[in-house]
Amino acid sequence: MELLKLAALDPEDLTVISAHLQDAVLRAGDLTYLAAEHRFVLAVRRFDWSAPAGEPPRRRLAGVHFERVLGVRTRGLRPGQAPDTVLSLLAVTFEPSDAPSGCVTLVFAGGAAIRLDVECVEVRLKDLGPVWEAEARPAHDPDGVRALDAPAP
Repeated sequence: MELLKLAALDPEDLTVISAHLQDAVLRAGDLTYLAAEHRFVLAVRRFDWSAPAGEPPRRRLAGVHFERVLGVRTRGLRPGQAPDTVLSLLAVTFEPSDAPSGCVTLVFAGGAAIRLDVECVEVRLKDLGPVWEAEARPAHDPDGVRALDAPAP
């Protein structure tokens, strides 16, 4: 199985990374802002939407880092939140301000969000190797509530 390795340097590239991260699950403790390095990093258990048809659904461990981060704001998350709190990532968006700078927003189920003030879009996503069978495919009901499969080993 080939490991996914992507980079985004503009908003269009970011939509590709967002698609691969849709329905990823992570723990609150898997989020870190390295202010001195202007970097925001997270480890996710992403749903492998590109798995061949007919194979069981699966998840992959992946690392994501955002560069040139000037500040971080959160909604629905609080500092010191229990590190085992499970979050479900729905999308990653970009809103320009004074080009090429703007805000990258990580949108989570339940209304939580993380907003990164960035100098420009510079994101990397890399599969880290472990792959496991997911209990089910993520599902979205008409009210926007998600059904999750088991988070991961």
